[in-house]
Amino acid sequence: MAVGEHNLVEAVDLVREYRLGQERVRALDGVDLALPGGQFVSIVGPSGAGKSTLLHLIGALDAPTSGSIRVDGVDLGTLDDDAASEFRRHRVGFIFQFFNLVPTMSAWENVALPALLDSKSLRRAKPRAVDLLEQVGLGDRIDHRPSELSGGQMQRVAIARSLIMEPAILLADEPTGNLDSTTGDAVLQLLSQVAHGDSGDSGAGTRRLVVMVTHDEHAAAIADTTITVRDGKIA
Repeated sequence: MAVGEHNLVEAVDLVREYRLGQERVRALDGVDLALPGGQFVSIVGPSGAGKSTLLHLIGALDAPTSGSIRVDGVDLGTLDDDAASEFRRHRVGFIFQFFNLVPTMSAWENVALPALLDSKSLRRAKPRAVDLLEQVGLGDRIDHRPSELSGGQMQRVAIARSLIMEPAILLADEPTGNLDSTTGDAVLQLLSQVAHGDSGDSGAGTRRLVVMVTHDEHAAAIADTTITVRDGKIA
């Protein structure tokens, strides 16, 4: 995959090492990667291969040991903690296997939460949050709390939340891991629509890069592109 000016993710000779006791473990070993926008990309591979490490580096949740990674035009290796936090709030949306919703908040409040953390009031963020919930098919559930929603509905709330700051990139870590196959397929189709700009997102036609880590071969097959990671390298 050639590096180009339209790529949202560009990694060159990316290395991430961890210390385990007296040993150094190389989780990523010289990865080169270039991903443009408007794609749904799956990252697959055996446990311990480096999939989640790669996802964490793209999301500025971790820093490389060596090599370089640029995401949405930002060299992540140059960011201090405050700048990395700012980057995560505005450039990347996160979707997790366990939803990570606040149980005491309604669906729309959960969606609006990133805007609240960015010093916006809930009142100002509510119209956008409600709009996003309508777009993911939950317009009749905006006041429901997570305990009143199914697993698939909670994941749709999480997807709506990931879009509230209008990021260029969505990172999904096993987003169907807690869902039955039918519900999981619906979530995967929604992620595909988000990537291709046909989800009804108020960015009307906005194409995004959606990167998903999964162990599910069926889920991976729905993506436009599949990247296999093995022993810290792209196979």
